[in-house]
Amino acid sequence: MSDISVEKRLSPLIILSLVALLVLVLGLWTYDRMERGPSATAQGQTDAIDQQVYKWKMVTTWPKNFPGLGSAAENFAKFVGEMSNGRLQVHVYGAGELVPPFEVFDAVSQGVADAGHGAAYYWKGKVPASVFFTAIPFGMTAQEMNGWFHYGGGEALWRELYEPFNLVPFSGGSTGVQMAGWFNKELNSPADLKGLKMRIPGLAGEVFTRAGGSSVRIAGGELYTSLETGVIDAAEWVGPFNDLTLGLHQVAKYYYYPGWHEPGAMLEVIVNKTSLERLPADLQAIVKIAARAANQDMLDEFTARNNAALKELEEVHGVELRRLPDSVLEALAVASEEVIGELVATDPMAKKIYDSFSRFYGNVRAYHQISERAYINAREAVEGHLPDHQSP
Repeated sequence: MSDISVEKRLSPLIILSLVALLVLVLGLWTYDRMERGPSATAQGQTDAIDQQVYKWKMVTTWPKNFPGLGSAAENFAKFVGEMSNGRLQVHVYGAGELVPPFEVFDAVSQGVADAGHGAAYYWKGKVPASVFFTAIPFGMTAQEMNGWFHYGGGEALWRELYEPFNLVPFSGGSTGVQMAGWFNKELNSPADLKGLKMRIPGLAGEVFTRAGGSSVRIAGGELYTSLETGVIDAAEWVGPFNDLTLGLHQVAKYYYYPGWHEPGAMLEVIVNKTSLERLPADLQAIVKIAARAANQDMLDEFTARNNAALKELEEVHGVELRRLPDSVLEALAVASEEVIGELVATDPMAKKIYDSFSRFYGNVRAYHQISERAYINAREAVEGHLPDHQSP
């Protein structure tokens, strides 16, 4: 028999053997996929994603590493880095390092930076309705504002407001109820507001002007010198924790409360929408959760540190703590109603936001009458009867 005849007889056997081998390999591969879950290909794609590093620039309206207010941006960057295992790295620039403090909004909007931290009311000249997302005079507390943002429709309206600017906002911290501010003139009646030059931003600045004063917008780093040189007669910043850090007690005599203008001052993390959408879904979720965590952390820190700072201001530095007279508060409340009424009458978006704000405020205020307020009143009423270990 010739070699050619043998080859012809063996060829079908070889082909069948190869086909059988291929079927066996495919069967084993399919079984392995079923046993292991995600395919090797999908796992490889995941590994490739895990190895990609995104680097963001974050600009702020505060000096670098500024206590309290500046901590939220640093914490946001830290939380993002830790949760992403370094896949998303955020470098924080203080005010003036990359852009001036009041150019944060534009810098993030235009993509000069990927994210920013500040207060929404700083942009009221560009976006009048933004004031509702920081504080409204005689409005909601921090706890109430968080409720409105996250469960009352506030955040959705905020995003609608910022959409034309290619920005996605997140709540980014709260100081809680602020102090009314530092004054070099004693306030006894509304007449004492006349001609008074005060650093007070946002809607409250318009209210203060309507009540007879003169509002001035000055960055935090300039407050001390402005009070010292008489450029302004008064200034509100935040509260004891931050005010002590700035040394405002050295250049102003009277420290007034309560903070009628910012009862729950909320800050913001703003993110360039394009930058956010470039991230994988898991990193987008990390950005959201990191902002939420930084938001709560700031409120916790101010709650913990304000009382000790106030005691130091009074007992060590001799600061004169004063309550605003009722007549002054009433005059400011009347002016607030007028200013807010004019804003919502001329800006449809402001009206839409204010309607939501007002509905939530009315509901939460009614409940807090029988919860928060009722409890605090009860606690004060029985204070003298508490056991020693429960006494404040």
